[in-house]
Amino acid sequence: MTAISVGSLGGTIATRRPPGGGAATPALSAAALVEAAPGLAEIGPVRAETVRQVASPSLSFEDVLAARDWALREVEAGAEGVVLTTGTDTLEEAAYLLDLFWEVEAPLVVTGAMRTADAPGADGPANLLGAARTAATAGSRGRGALVVFNDRIHAARWVAKRDALAVETFVSPDFGPLGRVVEGRPQFLHDGPRRRTLGAPRSAAHRVALVPCALDLGTEALEDAIASGRNAGIVVAGYGAGHVSAAEARVIGAHAAALPIVVASRTGAGRTAAATYGFEGSETDLIAKGAWLAGWLPPAKARVLLWSVIASGAPRETWRERFEGAAAP
Repeated sequence: MTAISVGSLGGTIATRRPPGGGAATPALSAAALVEAAPGLAEIGPVRAETVRQVASPSLSFEDVLAARDWALREVEAGAEGVVLTTGTDTLEEAAYLLDLFWEVEAPLVVTGAMRTADAPGADGPANLLGAARTAATAGSRGRGALVVFNDRIHAARWVAKRDALAVETFVSPDFGPLGRVVEGRPQFLHDGPRRRTLGAPRSAAHRVALVPCALDLGTEALEDAIASGRNAGIVVAGYGAGHVSAAEARVIGAHAAALPIVVASRTGAGRTAAATYGFEGSETDLIAKGAWLAGWLPPAKARVLLWSVIASGAPRETWRERFEGAAAP
């Protein structure tokens, strides 16, 4: 029997409509989620705690790191695996942030739901049970943060939400899931990516901006993010294989020496190029101007990584090396 701790942050899995109807909001405690998942007690002793009770768009980096601290305390108290439930809107970012700062062997599994707890065919109980079974299996140890959803097991680093409402929303573009839960048993299909962690977070008072690229959008958003003075770094959601307009490239070139500016691909799959194109605003031009490229990481996760590198307290001169090392497969 394996001791499991379940922490709830809110989200759709904890959401239901009020009596008499109306819009759904997070309402269920962690204990209620556990009670609604048949078979969970068969895994072993389960301890449940409501860590936060919010919709995931309102989560902060500090909230997620507080959940990480709670999970570490549970492991220190004897939990052999930890499950965190949260909303799916920011689940891929929260899971990756947890992974970057999770250095213990005990599994940390993140899950949620696409249907409210009172909806016909609610998927929360099955996802929670699959996550708990994954957290309890020896094969999950040392894999960092995992995401279990719809019986697929994903590495937090690669998982992405790809549908607004469908229950099969989570996929791992390019790399595929690590495994599946089959007949109640987690089965891993491959080892997954090399993990690179960043120690313990030392600060959380900084911000990293995410600036979109779009046809004829201009440079105002990028210039404002730089001029505000509020951002310790900037991630640009660039076109294609890591491209921006010529005008945006000039702005980046004027500031990249003083401010970390990362260019990622907005496409949702594939990686930024390194030596294919040579026009102004291409990847080779951006590299020459001092920009960093995100590789396989999409913009939102590149932002999480840059924020985390800064939060780790590493010397500034090592930020780029640490970012590129963690971003590599």
